[in-house]
Amino acid sequence: VQLQASGGGLVQAGESLRLSCAASGRTSSPNLMGWFRQAAGGDRELVAMISSRGGGIRYADSVKGRFAISRDYARNTVYLQMNSLKPEDTAVYYCNLLYASGSLYWGQGTEVTVSS
Repeated sequence: VQLQASGGGLVQAGESLRLSCAASGRTSSPNLMGWFRQAAGGDRELVAMISSRGGGIRYADSVKGRFAISRDYARNTVYLQMNSLKPEDTAVYYCNLLYASGSLYWGQGTEVTVSS
């Protein structure tokens, strides 16, 4: 399984970005797809995740109401719509795919920089 993330960039506070992560290879369901982020000098933290069954969704408290995760099951793609961006959202964003077996795959990361 390969994950290709894209959509990062440099924006000003209050603006929006949409990240995409396309999964290819031998993908199957059920699974979880999610977005994590890692700021410089910080730990990798969960941003949002979405399941392949019923679309169960979870968000980090820091992004609730501003970010929205969604999936295109036909394209094996997960999206992260990020609105009202803040400087503290600056980080490298990684997507991942987790199977119930415990197999975990990571994308290469896409950098998001929010200027004040």
